[in-house]
Amino acid sequence: MSQSIAKGQSQNQLQQDKIWTRDFTLIVMSNFFIFLGFQMTLPTIPLFVEELGGNDQLIGVVVGIFTFSALLIRPMAGRALEIRGRRFVYATGLGIFVLSVGSYGLLHSLLFLFMMRMIQGVGWGFSTTASGTIATDLIPAHRRGEGMGYYGLSGNIALAIGPTLGLALAGRISFTQLFLICAVLGLMALIFSSFIRYKKVEPVAVPQKKWDVFEKTAIPPSLLLFFITVTFGGIASFLPIYAAQEHISGIEWYFLLYAFALLISRTFAGQLYDKKGHQAVFIPGTILIIIAMLLLSWLPNSGVLYLAGLLYGLGFGTVQPALQAWSVKEAAPHRRGMANATFFSFFDLGVGVGAMFFGQIAHVLGYSSIYLFSALSVSTSILLYLFILKKSQARK
Repeated sequence: MSQSIAKGQSQNQLQQDKIWTRDFTLIVMSNFFIFLGFQMTLPTIPLFVEELGGNDQLIGVVVGIFTFSALLIRPMAGRALEIRGRRFVYATGLGIFVLSVGSYGLLHSLLFLFMMRMIQGVGWGFSTTASGTIATDLIPAHRRGEGMGYYGLSGNIALAIGPTLGLALAGRISFTQLFLICAVLGLMALIFSSFIRYKKVEPVAVPQKKWDVFEKTAIPPSLLLFFITVTFGGIASFLPIYAAQEHISGIEWYFLLYAFALLISRTFAGQLYDKKGHQAVFIPGTILIIIAMLLLSWLPNSGVLYLAGLLYGLGFGTVQPALQAWSVKEAAPHRRGMANATFFSFFDLGVGVGAMFFGQIAHVLGYSSIYLFSALSVSTSILLYLFILKKSQARK
């Protein structure tokens, strides 16, 4: 009898420790399809803006206005996750994304494109805040770094396919057809999400603050992320145009190699974070990103472009899941939605600031200067990290 009880307890423990459950697999698949639709638009929206008569500054504004829209909606998404639940927020975000992206191909005015990019940002803010929180709910707490690394792989695989597929299709079909395909991928994400058995997290009765827009325990890692994702604004918005200006071919291979390196780094970075903490991954990862930015600023040939993609993928894939796990580590269960909202708000802010700021830099100083300023931004994150670490050790 005691042996059967012990065996039953052991099986229950194994089930509790398991990451790849049915529902975790569904959220991973849903996240893959929404990211695939998004990543296909990432390098093609600048080309669409050019077709509509826009310049570098307008490209930066179009990219930036999307991320700022997502940024502004995320605190609302975090509160809605606590009040309305995961299913409602996720389905709402995915629905808005599908409708907004599907409308792009019907637009022939930059003004209307700006408006729909803002609406897409709302959908993106709701859906990504919700999906990260759902994944956090489903992963065992002591394996959260590893689990978030696996969850992030879905976005990375989409990144490996999306930009290359988007650029390839942009040269063969109309933008109307391209954006409709992206909308259908978002619809696939919505279908997968409908089968998830969402964990119910009971809200805790706490006094409501008027300006409850951030989870304060998530601010240190989120602030570090901001200075890193500034670089992403410069890459997503201007690297395809920069490479074309320098007569360097193979930009599709840059995104493929970047995504491949992300896949490799995420297989070990999350486990390393769980065992050793962020001290083991943050500085090595950020140094790789700095080297990648300096290589892009130099950019003499395709080989250097490919090497930069590999280094950037290894660096970002090491740092990002660790920072996300860190951001929810100290948050109460009912505040995980707000912690994820805080994390992705700073992510969006970095991309938006980078896109708008680098649009001006490209106009005045040229494209290569973008990546020098990017290296400086990541260097700032290292200094800030050392300050946070010193302050934390002093408190202990």
